Amino acid sequence: MTLLVTVFAAVAATLIWYNKENDNRMMVGTLCLMYWGASIMWFVDAIAGYIEDGAAFFTPAAEDMLNDLYLGLSVVAFGLVIWLAILLIKDPRGIVRKAITKNMN
Repeated sequence: MTLLVTVFAAVAATLIWYNKENDNRMMVGTLCLMYWGASIMWFVDAIAGYIEDGAAFFTPAAEDMLNDLYLGLSVVAFGLVIWLAILLIKDPRGIVRKAITKNMN
């Protein structure tokens, strides 16, 4: 389930990045790379789980699937938090800089 959630997030971010290819101010490419990296990590984890458990890997308990869903959603949310932190630090549109200098005057 974690793989599925992160792949959907990666595909959605990639579609947004592809449609806004010429306007890279929001750094959606960074978000794409984070989600695709997480997807590759979960894919490798799925392969290792299949090697370890065999066919039983494809019949998880409902509780395990729910835990994996929460973990996948947490990874997607954490990726968004990191992306927002990068945006606030780099400030591509200068909004944070304007707000800080406005309060100082």
